[in-house]
Amino acid sequence: MDFNTALENTANFFFNPYRIHYVVAVICVVYLLVKVSGLISEKRKWTHALEHFPGPPTHWLFGHVHEFRQDGTDLFRVLKFGEQYPYAFPMWFGPIAAFLNIHHPAYVKTILSSTEPKDDIAYRFLVPWIGEGLLVTDGQKWFRHRRLLTPGFHYDVLKPYVNLIADSVKTMLSKWETYAKTEQSFELFEHVSLMTLDSIMKCAFSCNTNCQTEGGTNSYIKAVYELCNLVNLRFRVFPYHSNIIFHLSPHGYRYRKACRIAHSHTEEVIRKRKEALQNEKELDTVQKKRNLDFLDILLFARDEQKQGLSDEAVRAEVDTFMFEGHDTTASGISWILYSLACNPEHQQKCREEVSEVLGGKDTMEWEDLSKIPYTTMCIKESLRLYPPVPGMSRKITKPMTFFDGRTVPAGCLVGISVFGIHRNATVWENPHVFDPLRFLPENTAKRSPHAFVPFSAGPRNCIGQNFAMNEMKVAVALTLKKYRLIKDPDHTPKMIPRLVLRSLNGINMKIKFVEEELC
Repeated sequence: MDFNTALENTANFFFNPYRIHYVVAVICVVYLLVKVSGLISEKRKWTHALEHFPGPPTHWLFGHVHEFRQDGTDLFRVLKFGEQYPYAFPMWFGPIAAFLNIHHPAYVKTILSSTEPKDDIAYRFLVPWIGEGLLVTDGQKWFRHRRLLTPGFHYDVLKPYVNLIADSVKTMLSKWETYAKTEQSFELFEHVSLMTLDSIMKCAFSCNTNCQTEGGTNSYIKAVYELCNLVNLRFRVFPYHSNIIFHLSPHGYRYRKACRIAHSHTEEVIRKRKEALQNEKELDTVQKKRNLDFLDILLFARDEQKQGLSDEAVRAEVDTFMFEGHDTTASGISWILYSLACNPEHQQKCREEVSEVLGGKDTMEWEDLSKIPYTTMCIKESLRLYPPVPGMSRKITKPMTFFDGRTVPAGCLVGISVFGIHRNATVWENPHVFDPLRFLPENTAKRSPHAFVPFSAGPRNCIGQNFAMNEMKVAVALTLKKYRLIKDPDHTPKMIPRLVLRSLNGINMKIKFVEEELC
């Protein structure tokens, strides 16, 4: 047989329509074997790496995902695991994604004192939405952005925000008068979300909106709620970790649609500001005309080489701050008001303190923020019990050893359970009890500073935490001056983590006018 004949026979074998499906099948089987072999190898690698950290039994395929039912008990399930496995334990999401879940200040200190980057699984699911802003970047890019954005949170910039926040809060409280007259139970989170969106638009972007008074659900808030749910779902469903599979799924379509709504909202804000600033060359000239805001500083920010942020970077930071500046704060305020409704004796002490400070004023000034220490302690205690961001995670770039000698290798994903730390019975006495006196200075001094981390800690702490705390103080003070908050016994919230802490069945309460009780 000559060469040409052999070549022809070979071609006939492979391209024969009756045989080609066998060839395709063989290729698919080989590909699957290679992939499965890789998964098994990865599973063994991380099982070995975390062998010194015992944890709850795991399913070979689902890991621990099947343990969580999304019924409002998930966070407490993690607490139960923490009682069995002190300091840290592995959590598996699917067959190969392993996180070392830590829930003790001594372990948290080691992680948060470093500049280790966010993990590359959960946080990358946020990138199509909020871009590569301060929340998800790392290395020199993160360091540069952090330095450029820090002036936007100087107290000189934050100071005039207090009056703007107060105006937004008063709008919300006016809407609540109907509930006070009828003593009707109502759901908090939606109202507070509109108020915090109104505040962030006024403060950070100098945009006056009618989002609190216009009818229907705000499209941006609805999109953010959808995005939070879909990011959480994608993290839990292992096949959705694949960009292709998620893109082709119905959930991927919904995610892209919600992203477009969120992006159109922020792009419009940026576009209008650029038009207003097109004739301005220096930040000083803008400051002479009006108070500076976050967006001004963002657009004029320059590094040592006189380089500013790209258009893409500006939008990423605006998307990030728009989300974090309204949604996490809305979660915090809603749970604080709920906590005070459940603890009327502490609520009354706060009201008396606020009334003494504000006197006959119906608003709050910058100077008043430091004059309500008991109210501030109640705010912190609620943030302990109901942290707006119940968890975060990092990816270790180099081997890291904890105080007890146990080590994790480079590449390890570390989940930080803020909820678990804040309710750790070895750190907090009676951890599920609302006790603001925990935050008296003498009690705080006895604890590790990493026992209370609602805004994270270390170099990657929340850049907007002062803004958030100021908004919480204003919202709580003005609410207590006008209304008495009453727990709704028929609606007990079921906590669920959705990037921020939400409730599966809403956060409900009733209210009464304070003046009625004084008559």
